[in-house]
Amino acid sequence: MSSNSDSSADGPRQRLLSIDEYVDGVLGGDRSVLARAITLVESSAGAHAPLAAEVLERLLPHSGGALRVGVTGAPGVGKSCLIEALGGHLTGELDRRVAVLAIDPSSSVTGGSILGDKTRMTRLSRDPRAFIRPSPSAGSLGGVARKTREAMLLCEAAGFDLVLVETVGVGQSEITVRSMVDFFLLLILAGAGDELQGIKKGVIELCDTLVITKADGDNLQQAERARAEYARALGFLAPITEGWRVDALTCSSRSGSGVPELWQLIERHERHSRDSGFLERRRRRQALDWMRSLIAGRLERDFYRDPQVRTLRSEVEQALEQGRLAPSAAALRLLRAAGLEE
Repeated sequence: MSSNSDSSADGPRQRLLSIDEYVDGVLGGDRSVLARAITLVESSAGAHAPLAAEVLERLLPHSGGALRVGVTGAPGVGKSCLIEALGGHLTGELDRRVAVLAIDPSSSVTGGSILGDKTRMTRLSRDPRAFIRPSPSAGSLGGVARKTREAMLLCEAAGFDLVLVETVGVGQSEITVRSMVDFFLLLILAGAGDELQGIKKGVIELCDTLVITKADGDNLQQAERARAEYARALGFLAPITEGWRVDALTCSSRSGSGVPELWQLIERHERHSRDSGFLERRRRRQALDWMRSLIAGRLERDFYRDPQVRTLRSEVEQALEQGRLAPSAAALRLLRAAGLEE
C-alpha cells in the first residue's frame, strides 16, 4: 500500500484524505469517510500510522457515547441473522443508529478473508441508519480484528448509538471481545450438540445473556426446553457484571419474536451498569488492557525485526522443531540476541 492512497473493503485505492477531512467527515456522519477512516487505522503501512494516530486523537473526545455489544456463538448459530433483526428493530421502530463491526475469519493458509457479512445482512446493509464494516480477523485471538477497538471509537464519533461486534465464533479465546464491550451476548442453537458448540464451554461464564436462536417452527419447543435448562445452569454461575443476573432467552430472527425483549434486557443491563458505576469502572479497565496489548504487540513486532533475532531465528526454530533445543532454551537464545537477557 502506497503512502498516498488508502483502500476500503468495498473499492479501489483512493488518495489519503487530510486529517481535517477525516475528522470532519466522521463527525458529520459521512459513512464513506468513516469507512476510509477505518481503512486508515487498519492499515499495516508504517507511513499511515502517524496520520491514523492523529485522527484517533482528534476524534477521541467525541467517542464513548455508544453502547458496545459483543455477539458470539458457533458458526451456523445465526449471529448475522440476529444482528440484522436486532439492528432493523432499532433503526426502524426506535430510530437508533447502528454500526456493525463484523469480523470474518482469515484463512490460516492464504490469509484471505471472505468478508461476506454485507451479503448476509442485505436489509441492514441498505438501511441509511446502519453501517456495516466487515474486517478480516487476520489470525487475531478472540475472533476480532486487530484494530476493532479503534474502529469502534470511530463509529462512536460518527454518532452511532449502538456498536455491535460480531466475532468469528470458531473457538478462539473470546476474552478479547469481552474486554472491549459493555454487554456480551452468547448465541446457542438448540439441539446442535456439544460437539458443534464447544465455544460455549469456555465463554458461557463471560456472557451477560444467553440466547437460544432459531426458536420458531418445529424447533420452538426444543428451543424453549434448552432455554429452561440453560437458565437453571446459569443460576449457579457468578455473573461477570456485578449485581447482574445472567438469564437465557429465545429469539427468532425469521419471525422477530424475542428481539424486542432482548433489546429491553440490554437496555436494562446498561442502566444497571451505569447506575452502579460498574460501566465506568469496566471501561477504565478496558482502556488499560488496550494500552497494554498495544505495547505488547509493538514490542513483539520490534523484537522479531531486530537484525540479530532475524539472523538467528531460522536456526533456532529449526533446532526446536528437530528436538535439539528446548523451547525455554530457544527463547533464551533469541532474547539474548536482542540484548534482553544477560
